[in-house]
Amino acid sequence: MTGSARGRGEPTTTERRILRAAVRLFAEQGFDATTVQQIVDAAEVTKGALYHYFDAKDDLLYEIYHSLIGVQAAELDRIVARGLGPRETVRAILVNLVETTAARVDETAVFVREMHKLDAERMAAFRADRRRYHETFRAVVAEAQRGGEFRDAVPANTVVLIALGVINQLPTWYRPDGPTTPNQLGQQIADFVLAALET
Repeated sequence: MTGSARGRGEPTTTERRILRAAVRLFAEQGFDATTVQQIVDAAEVTKGALYHYFDAKDDLLYEIYHSLIGVQAAELDRIVARGLGPRETVRAILVNLVETTAARVDETAVFVREMHKLDAERMAAFRADRRRYHETFRAVVAEAQRGGEFRDAVPANTVVLIALGVINQLPTWYRPDGPTTPNQLGQQIADFVLAALET
């Protein structure tokens, strides 16, 4: 698998242009109906430039997601490493997740709609990324439950599934021009989750 996951750092300006064009075209006409030539034309790059970064159209679809989960996983690690109390940690995780998802809501919507087109290798990588995020978040909740700081009436795994399930639906209803900012929305979701957990 290639793409921005080639082991390099931040995507280049050209990569970002290609990905933005792919997101727009996948959103407008679907993954299957979009050709590599259309992406090249929309990004105003050569086909050689596209293939320098991405081996195939599938790589573009995967990278649309991978660029987001990479940011979210790094932020999750940073939040957990701060050593805050469980309430503050859960709040920070949820607010960050809403803010980063809202910032790339178009990319998330395209990926959710088209991810079944990924091949087995990319789907396995996607699931591994999601599983690592889920397990790190679950460990925070479970540890607080064991310590008596959170109620344990609902298993930590279920708590995280519910919280992430709400945020995963964001692309279906969130509008950037709506009355609630991403931070406010994240705080509201955190209030709801914490109200159910606090003893």
